[in-house]
Amino acid sequence: MKTVLLVDDEDDIREVAQMSLEVTAGWNIEGANCGTAGIEKARSLRPDAILLDVMMPDMDGPTTFKKIQEIPELKETPVILMTAKVQASDLEQFRAIGVSGVIAKPFDPMSLAEQVKEILSWS
Repeated sequence: MKTVLLVDDEDDIREVAQMSLEVTAGWNIEGANCGTAGIEKARSLRPDAILLDVMMPDMDGPTTFKKIQEIPELKETPVILMTAKVQASDLEQFRAIGVSGVIAKPFDPMSLAEQVKEILSWS
């Protein structure tokens, strides 16, 4: 079973995404409400993938991603950013830092697992 870490400061988004991914994909979903908590949880959990919100108060998604990349055992963990900002320039910037993909918010709970599978080439 895949384990996915979901880092988002909005409780309702975490709940909807968690329910969606557990029900439609059967994955184990762990949540964190900020970048700092996300990094700590990623370190102990070693998830198969991380879904990371771009706009968070304490540390934004790209900064959190860079800090995760500095941890040797997490360097290869795929990270997907979730954002309401999906202009081409933003997407280019996100891809340039090395994330696996970007999912637009608001996302469709019924197709979220398929989007993740497609980005990560999971069957």
